Amino acid sequence: MAEAMEKQLILQVLNTVLLPCLSTDPQKCICTAWFFRRRRLISRSVLCGAVLFSLGLVSLFTGQIAADLEWSSRIRGRWRSKRLKSFFFTFDCNWFSFCTMGSTFRSDTGNQEICGNQNSLIFIMVVATEVLILEIIDAVVVAWILNATLVVPELDHHSFWRDDSDFANIFDVDWFISYLSKDVTIIKRIPDKIMRSMEKPPYTMRPPRKSTPEYYLDQVLPILLRRRAVQLTKFDYRLTNALDEELQKLRCRVNFHGLRFTNPIVVIAQNLVKRMHAMASQYVAIHLRFEPDMLAFSGCYFGGGEKERSELGEIRKRWETLSDLTAEGEQSRGKCPLTPHEVGLMLRALGFANDTHLYVASGEIYGGEKTLQPLKDLFPHFYTKEMLAGVDLQPFLPFSSRLAAIDYIVCYESDVFITNNNGNMAKILAGHRRYAGHRRTIRPNARRLSSLFKALHEMEWEIFSRKVRLVQRGFMGEPDEMRPGRGDFHEFPSSCVCQKPLQLEIAGLPRKSRANATLGNTESGR
Repeated sequence: MAEAMEKQLILQVLNTVLLPCLSTDPQKCICTAWFFRRRRLISRSVLCGAVLFSLGLVSLFTGQIAADLEWSSRIRGRWRSKRLKSFFFTFDCNWFSFCTMGSTFRSDTGNQEICGNQNSLIFIMVVATEVLILEIIDAVVVAWILNATLVVPELDHHSFWRDDSDFANIFDVDWFISYLSKDVTIIKRIPDKIMRSMEKPPYTMRPPRKSTPEYYLDQVLPILLRRRAVQLTKFDYRLTNALDEELQKLRCRVNFHGLRFTNPIVVIAQNLVKRMHAMASQYVAIHLRFEPDMLAFSGCYFGGGEKERSELGEIRKRWETLSDLTAEGEQSRGKCPLTPHEVGLMLRALGFANDTHLYVASGEIYGGEKTLQPLKDLFPHFYTKEMLAGVDLQPFLPFSSRLAAIDYIVCYESDVFITNNNGNMAKILAGHRRYAGHRRTIRPNARRLSSLFKALHEMEWEIFSRKVRLVQRGFMGEPDEMRPGRGDFHEFPSSCVCQKPLQLEIAGLPRKSRANATLGNTESGR
């Protein structure tokens, strides 16, 4: 049968190719005949195999392109559909102290199939700088938006603080990965085998400040699909504050539960808390934030003359994009941090007695002991981590981020927390304390207080005290002082606050909440 088919094929070629060519182009006919003779030497099985192999390559190439396009469209469709429909959560405040249900984040879209098949192939890498916790939180959210695997964030070792700490030196990395595993796949590093398979190294880019989820889908996702790995640098405030409630809840899961400090940090911080409570039943913590970099960034003037202007001006040069500011204008807008003396005057005017025990969280204070002395005169029971920990603090001294983590825990555990310039750490702490049951956090109304401090010597203390209390209304940490959805989400995490939280954890340690901690005996001075 096969031989008959072969003979028929030969006759067909003779009739259609060789015979016509003899009458038109004999040379071409001879070449065709030679090729035909060579063609018979090729095995039919080899020919069929070659054809099938070629078809397979074409199918594989076109199929991969189609899969990428389909996946991209499914991610976009998933995101847009979530914006159009309500997302329902059921929770019991007697069980959860946070209003999120991690297992339902993706269940309504069938996204587990995508995650299992695709997100292990693309990776988001983030370089965190000085706004550490905020950058880590937003890195997880962006990975969720892109349905990508997140590589544990890398810390920038070349920032102003020159800190060589890595993520694992500050946070419990295994807990971070496991706790958030239902929301985002997180790995410690991209496997060497995958790195070697990449045609090009990870693409590096810096998204604009306060970018929306749509920006990441439209601008970052296509690059991610082509390059398989994208590294996002300088990631501070690269995601908008205003997100869908679902993503705000994810922010809370990362911030208040996914991030645990390492055991050495927790142990020394809890020892400081015990020492503060051993001296007084309640203590007040102040995040003073009067370091040289903060003052230089603010563009304010604090009375140090030409020496201050020169020193802070030199530090300010590290921010090339900062606009020229006037000290008077910034102060009138309430953008200048209070001096330690002004913080002490505000507290005394609010009714805090001079026997109040203060824990002061700060780095290197600009002006040193001379700047701090007025605050110490107003509150003799003045303590810092260096004073309380002694030699136990030695292993942490070279690492500013670990020292800040110790301050964070001691401030979180305080009965009253005082912010100064409302910086990033202060905002996160204030939000964490609200999430824990509206523990009192006092924010100075710097814009209106500045005029009172200037006129202090022109009025009696009772009048000054009464005016301070008046301008501080709405800044005393009351549960309803900010309407839900207003303000910075990290400071006012309204989407995640239950009405009656019973138990939560700080850095992995369980703790019962205390709603609206009172000022103790300081209330009597009001």
